[in-house]
This record gives sequence, structure tokens and C-alpha cells, in this order.
Amino acid sequence: SSEVLEAIENVIQGVLQSLAQKKAPVLTVANRTDWRNIEFKDSVGLQMIPHSTTKQIRSDCPQSAPRFALMLKILSMIYKMVQSNTYATKRDIYYSDTLLFGSQTAVDRVINDISCMLKIPRRSLHILSTTKGFVAGNLSYTEEDGTKVNCTCSATVCIIKQKHLNRKDLISHAKFVLIVEKDATFQRLLDDDFFTKVSPCIMITGRGIPDLNTRLLVRKLWDSFQIPIFSLMDADPHGVEIMCVYKYGSVSMSFEAHHLTVPSIKWLGLLPSDLKRLNISKDALIPFTKQDQNKLASIQKRPYIACQPLWKKELEIMAASQLKAEIQVLTSLSQDYLSRVYLPNKLQFGGWV
Repeated sequence: SSEVLEAIENVIQGVLQSLAQKKAPVLTVANRTDWRNIEFKDSVGLQMIPHSTTKQIRSDCPQSAPRFALMLKILSMIYKMVQSNTYATKRDIYYSDTLLFGSQTAVDRVINDISCMLKIPRRSLHILSTTKGFVAGNLSYTEEDGTKVNCTCSATVCIIKQKHLNRKDLISHAKFVLIVEKDATFQRLLDDDFFTKVSPCIMITGRGIPDLNTRLLVRKLWDSFQIPIFSLMDADPHGVEIMCVYKYGSVSMSFEAHHLTVPSIKWLGLLPSDLKRLNISKDALIPFTKQDQNKLASIQKRPYIACQPLWKKELEIMAASQLKAEIQVLTSLSQDYLSRVYLPNKLQFGGWV
């Protein structure tokens, strides 16, 4: 906490020095979303280069003055929270002054800019993410009050919380972790008791694009147990994008890549090549939209696809067919095909890329 306070004090000192010299104060922030500031490393994923280009948030420019004010406001809130050892969610911060902040997106962007500017992980700024991820399966731990939490019983789905991420007492005999893209598929696998039938495993879903806590938990499980991690996504550009976020990280959070990415994640399904192999009827597939075409083209150009020849091939199959499929398409073969046939065969015979 002293490191956070000192970093904020240095920023404010710079502002005061500018004012004392009758100059307009300026905050300098790295260009987080510029691909030119990102490098790809096999062992880390997408990470920000050490000397990245920066942008100035000026207090004397009509375009950037409101943003300058928001950054100082949130810096002062972080400073008070760290001093008093209290916490707030991003949502709490937005609702503390909705007129000033304007939107939740503006708050989220400023918080990420501050984290990047101070070079301090977001969770150390006493700002909590409202999480939407779930975890279930062969995982247990003890709460601060002594309550034992066991995710192994199928009725127990734990919401992924920030406090899980600092735990040293996670216990698991899981043979692998399965990341599931969507909540509906996750619930279906729970109903089918999948995580006890095949072999003990841990299932996680970020319910779409994963929030920070879900990504941190996947990384925590990898660091703690060093077991294989597989991903189960829709066979469409959006599903591939989500899997890439877990595996290689996102451009906007590349400054925190070391804590967030797990480059060893394997693509278990649904593979574009599976659709032909399983003779899925074309009537059950969905034609590409223009947005799908653009998304896929942008993914194919990314630096990490070049080092994944098997992924490259799968994306070429998808591009050639101009068709996509949700995991639910497997129910056209039989109601429990996913948990009874598809996943057990894949896991047993190595059907991942």
C-alpha cells in the first residue's frame, strides 16, 4: 500500500510543480490500445513493450480536460481507500457521481489508464471488479470464518471473487481445467455431472468475454496445480476471440499480461474441422455476417496465429466455409452428445489443437 500511495503522491507532485511554474499540468499515459506498443512472446502472450508510445492528457485542452479531471478524481478516491484500507467496486465508483463520470465505460477506461500509468496491478488499487464468472468441480478451500467451501458437489457453483485469488489453501485432485465459453453450456455440463463422470476436473466460465477475476483464477489454478487447461468455445470468430483473451491476453490489458495469461491453454472444441468430421447438417450452421468476416480476418493477422499452425488451419476452414456453429449444435446428434461422447473422446484421444 505504501508503494501505491507513493506512486499517487509522485503524480500529484508533478501536477503541483507545473502549477507552481504557471504551466498547464499534464498526465502522461501509455497508448494501451495501439498494436505498435504490443509485442508477442510465446511464454507470456501479448505484452506492452518497455518504451511504448504515450499520449498526454492535458488540463488546458477542451478535448482532454474532462478526462484529466476524472483521473485526478479517481486517484484521490484510490488514495483514500488505500489509506483507510477500504475497497470499492468499479460500479460503486461510477455511482458515487454519475453526472461527473457520465458512463461506467468511462470509469473502467480511466481505472485501466491509472493502473498502467502507475505500473501497479488494478487489484492493488483497492478497486474490486464485479465478477460474473463461475467455478465448479474438484476444488475446495476454507473461508476466513472457517467455513469449508467444496465446489465438488454439483449443487455448488461458486461465483469467482477477488478473495479467491489470494488464497494459499486451494485443494484439488483435478486432472484438468475446462474453460467453457457460455453459461448455458456450463450449466448443461453441471446437470450431466460431467466433472465427476470422465475424471475429476475444474470447470470455469466467464459467461462470455471473461472479467479480470475469471482470468486471474485461471492463471492461479495453472500456477497452483500445473494441470492441462482446455477451452470449449463456439466455432465462430467471437468464440476464438474469447479463447485468445484467456490464452494470450487482450491489447488493452497487455501491461498486466504476466498475471493474466496462460499460453499453454489448448483449443478442445468446438473445432471448425469437427463440423465436417461429425457430419453436422449445413442447415444447423449459421452463415457469417460481415462483422464475423471482419473479426476473423483481424484474428488471422495477429502475431500469435503464425506460431499456431493447427489453429491457422482451423481458421482457414472457418473462413472457407463462411459458416459458424454454437456448441449447442451437437444436440442435433443427441441430447447429451457433448458430455457423453464428444468431450470424453476428445480428452481420451487428444482431439485438441
